[in-house]
Amino acid sequence: MIVEDQAILAMELEIVLGEAGCDVVGCAMESAGAFAIAERERPVLALVDVNLLDGLTGPQIAQRLVTEYGAAVVFLTANPEQIPEGFAGALGAVCKPFDEKTIRAVVAFARRFIIDRTVGEPPRKFRMAPWLRTPPAEIAPH
Repeated sequence: MIVEDQAILAMELEIVLGEAGCDVVGCAMESAGAFAIAERERPVLALVDVNLLDGLTGPQIAQRLVTEYGAAVVFLTANPEQIPEGFAGALGAVCKPFDEKTIRAVVAFARRFIIDRTVGEPPRKFRMAPWLRTPPAEIAPH
């Protein structure tokens, strides 16, 4: 799932994710659309912009996607200072601008965590959430 208010960037992400073997279940530009997609599709992974059309709602969306839908979340942002402390349950954040290689590496990092709850080496341009630095045995499933 992609939550991004820049339509061209969302389309580019959809193409990159598709080429990386992901099924993109939907794209939203604001919180209402994000929750509608989440309710209908139950995404496994969501790439969520921090600052959307309806304001700094990315962290609120992330929190609900993690707690209510069990999704893994990665923030996308041009403003790293807007990432909430503790990352609102997200795995980490990627700073814009980013390239296809970075997104593929972030998806592989997230996939590994989703499947075996292990944390590998974080990709470049990826700021890993502090809670992931906990020893693996202590990381509870979502």
